Amino acid sequence: MGLLSHRKVKACGCCSQASLFLSDIWYTKLGYAGNTEPQFIVPSCIAIRESAKVVDQAQRKVLRGVDDLDFFIGDEAIDKPTYATKWPIRHGIIEDWDLMERFMEHVIFKYLRAEPEDHYFLMTEPPLNTPENREYLAEIMFESFNVPGLYIAVQAVLALAASWTSRQAGERTLTGIIIDSGDGVTHAIPVAEGYVIGSCIKHIPIAGRDITYFIQQLLREREVGIPPEQSLETAKAIKERYCYICPNIVKEFAKYDLDPGKWIKQYTGINAINQKKFVVDVGYERFLGPEIFFHPEFANPDFMESISDVVDEVIQNCPIDVRRPLYKH
Repeated sequence: MGLLSHRKVKACGCCSQASLFLSDIWYTKLGYAGNTEPQFIVPSCIAIRESAKVVDQAQRKVLRGVDDLDFFIGDEAIDKPTYATKWPIRHGIIEDWDLMERFMEHVIFKYLRAEPEDHYFLMTEPPLNTPENREYLAEIMFESFNVPGLYIAVQAVLALAASWTSRQAGERTLTGIIIDSGDGVTHAIPVAEGYVIGSCIKHIPIAGRDITYFIQQLLREREVGIPPEQSLETAKAIKERYCYICPNIVKEFAKYDLDPGKWIKQYTGINAINQKKFVVDVGYERFLGPEIFFHPEFANPDFMESISDVVDEVIQNCPIDVRRPLYKH
């Protein structure tokens, strides 16, 4: 789920800088169109009072008042142990619309600092989203936020459009295969001329969480002195900061063995208990983590199909007239 808004400037008839809002199960990313990265990355969670969590959505809509304003979102929500932390989005689909509406209101006014009545909104949705969810989302945007205009697009199509900004993009096309990898699952999504071929979408049971667990396992085997209670957090930080995909794993091992000082990085953390620093040398983990996409047997013995084989299978399942353009892009 995401949204893009741009403001009309009536004086000159042109448009000012657009603002971007992308939300999924774990994070919401906010920023402005034209920038290479989002200005804000906020966890997609909301903290409410313990007494309020047992009330269903219909009852919460009636109980408006002080309790309705007593909530936190993002990092503030995670840091509130006396509140119940809720995640309104599950598997890319909004499950708790009441909480999601409050979350959206907070990010629009607090982070974007925008007046929704003055903006058009482009909102993203996952593939195979139901018409009922799309209709409910439009109802919230028009009736609760009074937006003047709304367009809902599939995330994969917008990802193809975003690739146009790359210098390596030889032509502007809305045909291609999108690899959408989240925290718990990865999807291979075929798009032909701006339309998602829903019957050919395939999911892969390997995603960001598996990379984190694999790096955590590699670090444990080396016994690098990471506090046990911070091993997962450290592995996640190393993944986000140092990991990359290598073209040839054998050559990559040789490169590290030949000149370790050039390629091995150091991660510095602070022990949460005694506040002392600890240092971790990050070597093979930098490229072995993402390698599980191409050698899934490293992390999941029950799944043996590499991501390149999955992409090939997805294209072969598509109509024959779009296979060549999909292979090309």
